Amino acid sequence: MTAIPLYQLDAFTDKPFGGNPAAVCPLDEWLPDDVLQSIALENNLSETAFYVPEGDGYRLRWFTPKIEVDLCGHATLATGALILEKLDPGRDEVSFETRSGTLGVKREGDMLVMDFPALPAKDVPTPDGLVEALGRKPVRFLRAIKNMAVFESEADVRAIEPDFGYIAKMEGMGLIVTAPGDGSDCASRYFAPHAGINEDPVTGSAHCTIVPYWTAELGKDEIHARQVSARAGDLYCRMMGDRVVLGGKARLVVEGTFLL
Repeated sequence: MTAIPLYQLDAFTDKPFGGNPAAVCPLDEWLPDDVLQSIALENNLSETAFYVPEGDGYRLRWFTPKIEVDLCGHATLATGALILEKLDPGRDEVSFETRSGTLGVKREGDMLVMDFPALPAKDVPTPDGLVEALGRKPVRFLRAIKNMAVFESEADVRAIEPDFGYIAKMEGMGLIVTAPGDGSDCASRYFAPHAGINEDPVTGSAHCTIVPYWTAELGKDEIHARQVSARAGDLYCRMMGDRVVLGGKARLVVEGTFLL
């Protein structure tokens, strides 16, 4: 029987039951990909992160219950928090080699911040059927890797009850819906049925597209973003050239062992 350490952290929140839960499994060496995918399916969270030592840092991979993904913000924050706040608290920063290049997590005041690539979106024609699938008409529609529909108000974003079957078939990877925020600079939700996640509670990678859009619209480099899912979470963001800095907190809620 193989014993694998298993931790679960709620990311982009400082309270249990908020933010986005991620499982994190430290490994000494890689298990077969089908085993990693099966562990992620068993955990049944939006992402399970696995990492192994590599050089002065780690190699990090992320799996939804259905697929391996190229970029995941909340599970990166959760992994960084696990290392910096529990497993190696003498460190102030940690770097990960990933499918999206080198990603860092470091302390900044009472938060942890991540340095991610910016993925700005461009205006494209609104797809046929989108208005019917969302129940309301966006004021703009854009696409980077993810699709993004912009609405007039946070109330619009909160009220959307999407047709997940429609979104799963869209070009691109899922759908961001966003608008000016009531108690924040911007509000958003993210739907990813193509990856086995109808609605992701708080999505760091989506903010690689959200932040370039709203910093340009608002004319400032730093914004407070809130993802207004049922669990909700806050991200403190800034643009730095072609990079996006995402700040937040994470709370360890589960420690255990996965037995194979």
